[in-house]
Amino acid sequence: MFERLKTRVSRFTKQLTRRALTEKDIEDILLELETGLLESDVALEVVEKIIDETREGLTGKAYGVTESVPKTAREAIVGAIRDVLGVEGYSLLDAISSAKLENRPFLVLFVGYNGTGKTTTIAKVAKMLMDWGFTCVIAASDTYRAAAIEQLQYHADKLGVKMITHKRGADSAAVIYDAVTHAKSKGIDVILADTAGRVHTNINLMDEMRKIVRVNKPDSVIFVGDALAGNDIVQQVKEFNDACDITGVILTKVDADVKGGAAVSVSYTTKRPIMYVGVGQGYDDIQEFSPDWFVDLIFSED
Repeated sequence: MFERLKTRVSRFTKQLTRRALTEKDIEDILLELETGLLESDVALEVVEKIIDETREGLTGKAYGVTESVPKTAREAIVGAIRDVLGVEGYSLLDAISSAKLENRPFLVLFVGYNGTGKTTTIAKVAKMLMDWGFTCVIAASDTYRAAAIEQLQYHADKLGVKMITHKRGADSAAVIYDAVTHAKSKGIDVILADTAGRVHTNINLMDEMRKIVRVNKPDSVIFVGDALAGNDIVQQVKEFNDACDITGVILTKVDADVKGGAAVSVSYTTKRPIMYVGVGQGYDDIQEFSPDWFVDLIFSED
């Protein structure tokens, strides 16, 4: 994954070993890195941040052909990427544990565009929570899309998780409300609520999402985004955050993302953390995102 971004970063550090370099040479190489980052779908403001911090990290260094030069270059760009990814994280485990100590269920609302993998992601999160020792109920509040309830029921049955559903076209907020009521009566720890995929231009669906939030007051609102959407995901997160105050992001299909720009850009530009990434189709193919994991991956072949 992220092959294009790996290649561009690796090329940058290797170019610093070719010959004795002047500061003009460094600027030319930084320009090439800038182009490579943009081609990897890194947002422009993030590219500018990385380039500026990398340049600052190299300023005043000796540019001869020595082992210290590529090491310095690597340290400079690693520092820049870490800084870009340095949004304060959010621990779902800690948040749910705190709610459990308060003897109340924890409501997680999943939002996003159509086709991003929300249904599968909910199943993965349910499996992860059960592995942590929590009990779950799923709220099938996407009452519009054909087969949405059936697809979610399939995963719920495989995982052995109760699912609360109403008839097709029912009030989504009411479905979630009933799921919360069920969780309270049964002592269930977490409610995982699906929602219909929507775009910000669909006023009715965005108003419905605001109603869901207003009525049910979720503890966490997670935006599920497709990593293959590239730089577009940045605007998507901003739009949904304006409507419902997103807690964090789960990026799906990261295993198929050859560019890597979405992962670099989304946290810095939206100030919301990437919580988890989907790395396959299995229920266990979800892992916690961290700047260390990302940087290690980018430099794994360097």
